[in-house]
Amino acid sequence: MSQAKKQLKLADYAWTAGATTASSLLLAGVGLAGVANHLARKMLVPAKEPSENVRILSLGYASPTPGPQDQPTYITLEADEKTLAPGRYGFFFAGGAGFARLGQVSSYSPQEGSVTRPVEEVLYGDLSEAVRGRVSGVIAPTPQLAGYRAKDIELDLPVGPAPAWLIHPGASLDLPDNPAEPSETWAIMVHGMGATRDETLRALEATQQLGLTSLHMSYRNDRQAPDSSDRRYGLGYTEWRDVQVAIDYALAHGARQVVLFGWSMGGSICMQTADLARNRQAIAALVLDGPALDWLGLIVHHSKLNKIPDYVSSLSTQMMTKPHLAPLLGLAQPISLAQISWPHRAKDIRKPILILHSLDDHFVPAAPSQKLAQLSHLVDFVPFHQAPHTREWNVDPQGWTQAVTSWLSRQLRQPR
Repeated sequence: MSQAKKQLKLADYAWTAGATTASSLLLAGVGLAGVANHLARKMLVPAKEPSENVRILSLGYASPTPGPQDQPTYITLEADEKTLAPGRYGFFFAGGAGFARLGQVSSYSPQEGSVTRPVEEVLYGDLSEAVRGRVSGVIAPTPQLAGYRAKDIELDLPVGPAPAWLIHPGASLDLPDNPAEPSETWAIMVHGMGATRDETLRALEATQQLGLTSLHMSYRNDRQAPDSSDRRYGLGYTEWRDVQVAIDYALAHGARQVVLFGWSMGGSICMQTADLARNRQAIAALVLDGPALDWLGLIVHHSKLNKIPDYVSSLSTQMMTKPHLAPLLGLAQPISLAQISWPHRAKDIRKPILILHSLDDHFVPAAPSQKLAQLSHLVDFVPFHQAPHTREWNVDPQGWTQAVTSWLSRQLRQPR
């Protein structure tokens, strides 16, 4: 073979090898971008319906020969963090068509991977026909089932009319049905990501003790209020405008000031409301349960949980925040994660805040909440233990209610 032909052959080989390497790198880059896109969408795309992914292993009855009308008195479920947690919980089944209230763990078998809890009450549905369900922090799906009279109202949000419950002081079904005047201080309740307003009914004992009117709202993309144009969560960056409307409603119907209650992402929404709303001067205080206060850190945390490299989580962050990348996630506008990451903005806090957060919350860790309390004299932190995410009340309802009522009593006595 001539020297010229050898050089041509070597050049052809080098080009082929280079093209193969470039293709591999391109494919690897596309794969990483796909993982980053998936990670971001897990946070931004609302689930159509909550997943009922807990298997019912067996049911038990008070009678050895139960009849067709008998409901189970205990239930054995697959053991995991949520089913093993101490406290009382709700159990949705049959695609949400059924609901039962479960008591404290009565037995646990590590070998069988099972946990048994008493069934305190089946509020609706036929549990004997169920095969799967969902453990929830919700202990009653409606105010009436929680023991309170409520008025159904609509809030005219920027995305359209959204349902809300309005509950005045003295609304317990155990008390006479006397028309109640709205209080001068209202509690506006903001649920978390993937949840609905029934999550906020656990705070009713506290607000009723304090004599507060409570407004339990829905907001964009939560399956009850209308969707936003992009059908994406804003992680608090956009939803605060809906809470601004709720404050307007309260002020137009007798309130002189409001307290914002927020769970998980609802905590982020409340923080943005207190920072940006045109009517923020009416906010007296915030009460936050398991709040998501550091989205930059939370993305890194969930990447580590899923064993995703840091550079992939960094790409997810860029997709959310960069104007030219946000459309890849279906976002109408990029999200400023720095603006909704409060440990970096502690000096901007202007309202007193109570944070209740479990030190055993692995989904939204308590460290940013603790850090914020260290950085700002306006933030008080109350730790809980053994509670999964936003289940502080379920594990210790008396402790939760006492912490909220005593702290708010002090705040609301102070002149504004």
